[in-house]
Amino acid sequence: MALPPLLTLRDIHLTFGGTPLLTGADLSVSEGERLCLVGRNGSGKSTLLKIAAGMVEMDKGERFFQPGRTLRYLPQEPDLSAYATTLDYVNEGLAPGDDPYRGQYLLDVLGLTGKEDPKALSGGEARRAALARTLAPEPDVLLLDEPTNHLDLPAIEWLETELKSLRSAIVLISHDRRFMENLSRATVWIDRGIARRMDRGFAHFEAWRDEVFEQEEIDQQKLAAKIKREEHWMTYGVTARRKRNMRRVRELADLRQQKKDHRGPQGSAKLTSAEAETSGKLVIEAKSIAKTYGDRAIVREFSTRIQRGDRVGLVGANGAGKTTLLKMLTGELGPDSGSVRLGTNLEMVTLDQKRENLDPNDTLSSVLTGGRGDTVVIGDETKHVIGYMKDFLFSPEQARTPVGVLSGGERARVMLARALANKSNLMVLDEPTNDLDLETLDLLQELLADYQGTALIVSHDRDFLDRVCTSVIMSEGDGRWQEYAGGYSDMIAQRGEGVTARKVDKKGPAKDKGADKSTEKAKPAESAKPAAKSKLSFTQQHLLKTLPDTIAGIEKKLEKLQGEMNDPTLYSKNPDKFAKLSAEITKLTADKDTAEEQWLELEMLKEEMEG
Repeated sequence: MALPPLLTLRDIHLTFGGTPLLTGADLSVSEGERLCLVGRNGSGKSTLLKIAAGMVEMDKGERFFQPGRTLRYLPQEPDLSAYATTLDYVNEGLAPGDDPYRGQYLLDVLGLTGKEDPKALSGGEARRAALARTLAPEPDVLLLDEPTNHLDLPAIEWLETELKSLRSAIVLISHDRRFMENLSRATVWIDRGIARRMDRGFAHFEAWRDEVFEQEEIDQQKLAAKIKREEHWMTYGVTARRKRNMRRVRELADLRQQKKDHRGPQGSAKLTSAEAETSGKLVIEAKSIAKTYGDRAIVREFSTRIQRGDRVGLVGANGAGKTTLLKMLTGELGPDSGSVRLGTNLEMVTLDQKRENLDPNDTLSSVLTGGRGDTVVIGDETKHVIGYMKDFLFSPEQARTPVGVLSGGERARVMLARALANKSNLMVLDEPTNDLDLETLDLLQELLADYQGTALIVSHDRDFLDRVCTSVIMSEGDGRWQEYAGGYSDMIAQRGEGVTARKVDKKGPAKDKGADKSTEKAKPAESAKPAAKSKLSFTQQHLLKTLPDTIAGIEKKLEKLQGEMNDPTLYSKNPDKFAKLSAEITKLTADKDTAEEQWLELEMLKEEMEG
């Protein structure tokens, strides 16, 4: 006999701001089930999950959760402000009878000590603490909203293993395809206010979705044909009894209303990039480049040759130095030794998915136009901002909306729209898949496949790397980097394993030889635990923000002085000025080196903290 569901939602209705979001959605979660919730950005996935958690009140519908059972919900933006330490926050989520040591174990695995002050946590650290709090009780039902956000590849793969080992029923929202494919056994699709269910995992979702859309189109064609037949009968048919005529009139009106009320599938974003003139065949050549930070080697003797049309992925654990290597390859940061040669006619565009350079008070229209009028320049083409917004699935009513109130997925589309409007033949994409829905992600992959230029991609999305990359540059640890042909799976086939957590030297008392072996066994990802973290100070944050401008200013002065020094007659005409210019150039060069080292130190510190 089948057991009743642990959690049931029936006929859920909810309206936001006069717009219906959910119009009869259902959800049923049984013992041990593995469900993934999928749908477009803004379709109501997170809202339905909050209703399931009892955190949002619906306008209409029914929620039932079995008495005596336990449920835990992982929010996208956790609030730890009421707690003294991260361990206090995690342990407060435990119930009587739960393992009191599991919270500390999970914090260790996720790179936290438990002693952190919640007020000093970065967004990524807060998410990791929330993940530890959610998993620690091993509840009957786990509701997880984007659990892989801010996790690197070793942590994502550890989380997969951890979730597979739990008996809990799981409802999962994620934009990581491989993660959902590996975990889900059933799929619930939120589409146009309702929930459709398929009792197969996410790997089968796209084929099922296309079948649904195809059948819908056939049904609409049949409806249109039926309306046409009824209209013909009304005009030319043999007059029968008035009662029968009135019945057919009413039926025709019902058919017309049915056609009018039908909401077709939401359109897809139209991703096109403004491509610059073709670059030279050689794009980047690095020979034996190296970079160190203090006593730690970030890059050791790395060489690569990137040609036009290559799509190169950079992968590694948080803190491995991906950002530093990327900046060296693009010429933004000079190596300590070795050389980097950039090809000819390069025009680079960078997609910063951290969205740090978006002013939350700026309107959507102003962000896309750069505050200049109501048109967007896309390469050599000019387009009205409303039309360009529609290409990226924004409604005209959102033109004056502050970007700070947009969802994570909407802000990701804003960054894409702004980046793709710039001419380029070299794209640098930093975590481009963050918060993008599956359809937009598909279009980004197609755009990169058709892009005539070159792409450098930093990503933790294994599926995206497999679909896009022609080669992968992998962190082997201790500053060593190795390039492998193909995508992430090809790299694993050649290397024998995927990304492993960066080992951090920990100075402390030697471990007692008699330590409990069961405790050691319970910590498979101990090497992933970085040193205790804190937030950058205000002064450090200010320096990190202003140092690039300082360096650029020094470079401009050096360029001007060097131009004067290039006069072959300067020494003979004015030896004092020659000596003065030489001294200034020497001093400015030293200042520039100092500023670059200071910036690198802060950048590495920030990268480790965000990890």
